[in-house]
Amino acid sequence: MLEPLPLDSQVLSHFALPSNSAAILAGETDPNLGASPLGHRQAGPDALSFALENWSSLQPILADASRFRSEVFSARLEALPFPETPATSNPITPLSTYELDTLSGSSNFSGFVDSYNPQDIYYFQLDTTSDLDLSLTNLATDADLYLAQDTNQNGAIETDEIIASSIEGDTTSEAIALTGLEAGDYAVIVEQYIGGTSYSLNLTADAAGNTLFEARDLGLLVGTSSYRDFVGNSDPQDFYRFSLEDTSNLNLSLSELENDADLFLFQDLNDNGLMDDAEVLASSLASDSQPETINFGSLAAGTYSVLIDQYIGDTNYNFSLTASQLVQTVWGSLEADTFTLIPGASRMVFSGNGNLEFGTGEYDLLDLSHLLSTDVTFNLATTTGGGLLYDPGNGDRLFDALTLGDGREILFESIDSIAFADTTFDLSVTPNDPLFNEQWNLHMMGVHNAWRFTTGSEEVLVGVQDSGLGVDADGFLHPDLRTTTIFSDNYNDDSTDLSHGTAVQSIIAANVNNGIGMSGINWNSSVINIDVLGGETGDYSLAEATAAMIAEAARQGQRLVINMSLGGGGLEPDFEALVANHQEDVLFVIASGNGDQNSLLYPAQLAARYNNVIAVGASWGAEDMYGNSQTPGTRISYPDFWGSNYGEGLTLMGPSEVVATGATPAGSGTNFGYETQFNGTSAATPNVAGVASLVWSINSELTATQVREILSTTAYDLGDPGYDEEYGDGFVNADAAVRRAIALA
Repeated sequence: MLEPLPLDSQVLSHFALPSNSAAILAGETDPNLGASPLGHRQAGPDALSFALENWSSLQPILADASRFRSEVFSARLEALPFPETPATSNPITPLSTYELDTLSGSSNFSGFVDSYNPQDIYYFQLDTTSDLDLSLTNLATDADLYLAQDTNQNGAIETDEIIASSIEGDTTSEAIALTGLEAGDYAVIVEQYIGGTSYSLNLTADAAGNTLFEARDLGLLVGTSSYRDFVGNSDPQDFYRFSLEDTSNLNLSLSELENDADLFLFQDLNDNGLMDDAEVLASSLASDSQPETINFGSLAAGTYSVLIDQYIGDTNYNFSLTASQLVQTVWGSLEADTFTLIPGASRMVFSGNGNLEFGTGEYDLLDLSHLLSTDVTFNLATTTGGGLLYDPGNGDRLFDALTLGDGREILFESIDSIAFADTTFDLSVTPNDPLFNEQWNLHMMGVHNAWRFTTGSEEVLVGVQDSGLGVDADGFLHPDLRTTTIFSDNYNDDSTDLSHGTAVQSIIAANVNNGIGMSGINWNSSVINIDVLGGETGDYSLAEATAAMIAEAARQGQRLVINMSLGGGGLEPDFEALVANHQEDVLFVIASGNGDQNSLLYPAQLAARYNNVIAVGASWGAEDMYGNSQTPGTRISYPDFWGSNYGEGLTLMGPSEVVATGATPAGSGTNFGYETQFNGTSAATPNVAGVASLVWSINSELTATQVREILSTTAYDLGDPGYDEEYGDGFVNADAAVRRAIALA
């Protein structure tokens, strides 16, 4: 105890505070001195200061042990013991507010309230929905307990911000228990009611469920996650639930224990909400406060539960989960990619997607150049049983497989080449047509990979409704077009410039491996062409052409894919009725339009209403028609020229500005050649129609709506994740779509 200061008119004194003491200054008003405030300061950076309006009042000042210099007028100074303050990570302010940061598990504090310090306020956060228990014990006089939230964020707790309270009388302990308290910032207030009292305060936040049905759901476990909580007499069990997407090595650890608790991993296979003995996969039962650990290798994909069980006493804990996926998946781009082994993965899944650089000699490469080809076991995909079915997240499809000598496995698709130390395996199909290397559109769609499984079949009929076909003076079609079914009064393209129908049909069905020109997507399916554009004598309406094609397909027992690189006409109810009535056996692939606008042309609009209609937008490859670099797959848009329409109903994107056959009127005949920049959604549409014909060729049991679904779910995602109205379901992927169709056979 310090000696009282003499009541002189002015005193200059030095004093020292014992550890954890309060300095009390009191004074009496001296009319000769006026309103000069009492003051004290420390000779250092942590100086304290205060002002007393009424010298007859008492003002406690909480301070650490230190030396102070005091200049006081008619004052009394004494030091009083102060109760131990809560141990927190943040400094305690003179206002008796304590910042506890995030509350998890159980925390204990002690303090003191009286007339000089009537309130202690503890601020804390909950980072997830939790059950909260508060208790105020060891009281010498009456004190009350409140839970509040500063909802208006004005820095003060107001009456209407009190969430719960406990106001027992005398020295009765106070308690508050709340369930399902949402994440947020909160305050606990310990308030003096009468007299002065020390106290013990316990705060316990429990975010884990107390039963399996209430288990804290951690969702999909990827990497490492940690959680702090509490088990004890009031909360003996905590349950957690998590999921694994792929087979993984799992590590569970329970650490920082103060008393004994045990750890269990189980799977509630019978859904009875209990941990039956037969459902326990692993447990850790170390004694006392030793850490608990579970390591489980090759845990299959699925949903699992964890129980943290009190054995004796109360304890906080730190619970950590680590899932190391044994399956590692790598997705390629639309350009050339190189794939290598992934350390620590027991199964690797590689998808090359497309590769628009294939024609330049750049490949989607699986680089195993540190291994001999004899070091691996091959299981390449075939239509007769080779390969492995695997679901990469959008349905099973057929993957090629390699098994390494150490048992690790590689699944892959859309890979052009595998490099070993002793040899290289080429997996793509390369025809002898001289323009094939310039047909980046086929490579970007992975058609050269899909050809391993199908090049088209007679079970599918490809219909082209367009402007007709260019015919020379002798009545012949372009020499690089396959044999086409035509009607004698309806096939000659009467256009005065480039034959639109000739270019469109060549993308789907140009002759392949004939040593000239370009390669069509479908080598074998029969083709029918009907002129519906131009309004010339003999031209069919959409309904008439569709009915004729349906009749031809029915006559031959074929599935029918109709390409319609057209749009902008009025509604045609008769045509729409045919669309509606043939959702099983006819797939319509229709251009979205070239207006660069958020609206599809008719009949592409029908894709929003019928699942056997695909509306196609146009994408760039590596550059635009002016040679400017572009990100592959980007929607084509030339301000004040043309752009691919988008909006409701857009289904897929296909490549445009591509190689096609050309037929240009010249005098009484036609000049045949090749176009290198055939553009518009007219060019994108036959690319998608050709791929659709391959999918149906490999599995003719599919319906038209299933073919559309396959093309959509296997497409290379563009734009916003998932479906969006600028890119639809993405860029068509021939190889993945064909592999999916095989899996469904």
